[in-house]
Amino acid sequence: MGAAYGLGRFFIAPLARAVYRPRIEGRENVPRTGPVIFASNHLSFIDSIAIPVAAPRPVHFMAKSAYFEKWASRQFFTAIGAIPVERGAGQKALDALDQQRAFLDDGRAVALYPEGTRSLDGRLYKGRTGVAFLALQTGAPVVPVGLIGTDKAMPVGAKFPSTSERITVRFGKPLDLSPHGPATSGRARRGATDEIMAAIHALSGQELANAYNEAPAQNPLERIKQVLPHERL
Repeated sequence: MGAAYGLGRFFIAPLARAVYRPRIEGRENVPRTGPVIFASNHLSFIDSIAIPVAAPRPVHFMAKSAYFEKWASRQFFTAIGAIPVERGAGQKALDALDQQRAFLDDGRAVALYPEGTRSLDGRLYKGRTGVAFLALQTGAPVVPVGLIGTDKAMPVGAKFPSTSERITVRFGKPLDLSPHGPATSGRARRGATDEIMAAIHALSGQELANAYNEAPAQNPLERIKQVLPHERL
């Protein structure tokens, strides 16, 4: 991260707050030290900028590696705390969790989206269990985050964010998920995930989709897999 991230925190965050005048609620709920996981709804590309700008401490998040291919975009994403990751399921998802666990082991804060990807219709989708797995494995508290209006500030497909729309960032009280059980238990991971999503819903007020946010199946095997119950990381 180094100098680029330090300069980003010093210049970009104050500038973004001045331009977009975000409404920030619940900053007192964020632990100032130690590992913490921000678990947020996901409506827009700028969500990953809104959370670091609003949080009272440095926050790191994962961004697809394609954003780091060009020098200018690599400098920008590094400056706002992004870490390149190969997106995907299976081993790629596990590798991403390993990277985030390393940050938590170092006492840092990371931001994750339990839905997995942006909601294109504004509804809140079912959470994948990776966030809960990470929290149960590391013991890090989870701070739920409700983002409101980021989809209007920068709709899907827009090249630049609007400066006429104000957004709201709500930080909820930290969740201790340990009562659900160990990270090795599928029931514990599912229960902890549902608690996280309920807290996000209470903050964002979104309509619930009651489904996973998944791309349409491309073949019969994918259709069968989506219908059959299985764990999504």
